Amino acid sequence: MSPEHVQENAEAETHLAGSFAVTVDAPKTSPSENVIAFKFGGSSLMGAGRMVHAAGLVNAAAQEASVIVVVSAMKGVTDRLLAISLALSEGKLSHARNEAEGVVHLHLNVLEDLELDEEKHDRVRRGLQLLGRDLLHEVPSEGRVVATAELADRLASFGERFSARLFAAALEKSGVAAVPVSSSDFVVTCDTFRDAKPQLEETKERGRGVLLPLLGAGLVPVVTGFIGATPDGRITTLGRNSSDFSGAIIAHLVDAEELVIWTDVDGVYTANPHDSVEAKLLHDLSYDEAHALAASGAKVLHPHVLPLAAETEMTIWIRNTFKPHVRGTRIGLPQELNGRRQSGGAA
Repeated sequence: MSPEHVQENAEAETHLAGSFAVTVDAPKTSPSENVIAFKFGGSSLMGAGRMVHAAGLVNAAAQEASVIVVVSAMKGVTDRLLAISLALSEGKLSHARNEAEGVVHLHLNVLEDLELDEEKHDRVRRGLQLLGRDLLHEVPSEGRVVATAELADRLASFGERFSARLFAAALEKSGVAAVPVSSSDFVVTCDTFRDAKPQLEETKERGRGVLLPLLGAGLVPVVTGFIGATPDGRITTLGRNSSDFSGAIIAHLVDAEELVIWTDVDGVYTANPHDSVEAKLLHDLSYDEAHALAASGAKVLHPHVLPLAAETEMTIWIRNTFKPHVRGTRIGLPQELNGRRQSGGAA
């Protein structure tokens, strides 16, 4: 990416975030003591209807606590973006360009389906078009493209960036003051593209400077999962299926008491419920029990989530976006110990 385009990209991101700023009558200097982090997977955000439904879950929680949201790309979008990267590597520029245009139109169509009022619609559309312009800049229809891992990460990052802006708009539609935030502004990583490792101390210092003022102003930050940036500002990704890890990182930064991972299953099971009729839903797990399940091959959480949660004794919930009445699975301190800790008793 040329230095000129890097500057254009930064200006676009600044414009997008600023366009969602909501004036609050009496801004607070810090968030309420109780902060909850919500992470929504791609199936929870696949289309306007699901986004509005998920926004209702945030709205309910925001009545009692400060909420921060981490979003994945809409289901299937990351695969499409990586397929574009592959097409570029094979010299199929025209095909890659057509696919990129399709990704842009997909998100613009979701915006139409949100049925925002004219002013909000025009504002969000301009933001999405800026992002679309940047995506298409990466995918020329002719010439020569050097397809690198760095380019693949830049392309893959657009899914979350589109998603954050659309979900912030869905929250506004639901009456929640929200602002999209790019995690690449503060999640600092190494330069191992497609599998970057976050530098947590620097990330926490930068992240708190970005996120705490937003929470303190009564806004819900909608943060892109999956992506970060090198110290010199090149976009990276934390690897496939890493948005749960992103959720844990963001929750850790703002000292959230709970991280709720909203997905399309009722919680953690003893076995894959699609493969075994004997699979049982587990209602409560300690960090160690969840780790043991993961070590035995169960798809519980990203492997880096549990150590980060245990460090701050943060409770993790796995819940079904489409069945919010179902309690889900709680992962954390044993219930008795957790109760004593919260009531000020000896741990």
